[in-house]
Amino acid sequence: MKASYHNHTWRCNHAAGTEREYIEKAIEGGIKVFGFSDHTPQIFPEGYVSNFRMQPDQIDGYCDTITALKKEYASDIEIHIGLEVEYYPLLFDKLNEFLADYPIEYYLLGQHLIFNEYETIRDGFRFPDSRSGLVQYVDQCIEALNTGRFLYFAHPDVFRTNCDDKTYYTEMKRLCEHAKSLSIPLEINLLGIATDRYYPAARFWNIVSEVGNDTIFGVDAHATEDVTREEAVEKAMKQFIEPLHLNLLDTINIPQLS
Repeated sequence: MKASYHNHTWRCNHAAGTEREYIEKAIEGGIKVFGFSDHTPQIFPEGYVSNFRMQPDQIDGYCDTITALKKEYASDIEIHIGLEVEYYPLLFDKLNEFLADYPIEYYLLGQHLIFNEYETIRDGFRFPDSRSGLVQYVDQCIEALNTGRFLYFAHPDVFRTNCDDKTYYTEMKRLCEHAKSLSIPLEINLLGIATDRYYPAARFWNIVSEVGNDTIFGVDAHATEDVTREEAVEKAMKQFIEPLHLNLLDTINIPQLS
């Protein structure tokens, strides 16, 4: 891998290792471009606290730490500051306003949940109607992509559903076609491959192959040893990239968020 944009920090409460350790591991593994994209803080209504993302009062430390490492390692590796963002319609403008003065260079769309988390946590594991859940997921992701804020779409097949193949094909093709129309790449998630998760999902990537989306590897590192997933890369090449003739990108240009 030449570039890696999907990497977390200890602030999300389910990752370990220091930012410096991640960078040292990336350099050792030959990575030339490395981006941190921890789970973004959200500006929730008073009384709700999410335990699987950094909190608003941690964003200063996040940006300061990575900014310092960018300067220190400038001659060794290109470092970027990003965030993995759940698109919650009622909170997105507040999030953008909150982050406006911070040096955030990119967002990754990492949509695990739908609606707005503080109202009700509804995901593919806990949704009573798999068809309506998938339709809502696709609708919400399309709305997110239309904001123009996202560098790429992380694990777009993470929403678990047991709906029939016809419905899955119809909805996910709608999502892939929209992403392609906006030239937004889709991520093959190497964490899912390395830990034998239900994603990457073969039926999703068959649709990607048909539509012709650009793809990118996402390491999704949650620990220092995750930074270079060489075995997962090899497996992804053999299982998805080569047989499906996917268009794999080495790097993505990072525009400045406005």
